[in-house]
Amino acid sequence: MSENDKNRPPDQGIGTGVVTRSKPKTKKPSMYKVLLLNDDYTPMEFVVHVLERFFHKNREEATQIMLHVHRKGIGICGVYPYEVAETKVVQVIDFARKHQHPLQCTMEKD
Repeated sequence: MSENDKNRPPDQGIGTGVVTRSKPKTKKPSMYKVLLLNDDYTPMEFVVHVLERFFHKNREEATQIMLHVHRKGIGICGVYPYEVAETKVVQVIDFARKHQHPLQCTMEKD
């Protein structure tokens, strides 16, 4: 017997305890809408291409979004976490400028 065991009252043996682990709560990231804005200079086919290339839309979806942007002045390309949305905005603007189009792309909190 160890010295600690000798000093322990006889009714207190070595017991067992329960340890509970709590999972840290992770907060869902805020989501952001990526928006295309209409202009009078960017060809419709270019907008469709952008939607297919950067937002992985099929031809039909891309055409519907493009027509919505054309008629309403603005349209949603997709909803993403902040970093993804920011990257897509930069990619679209850079691609449009590279092809000498004034297409505008922005984002706002969903």
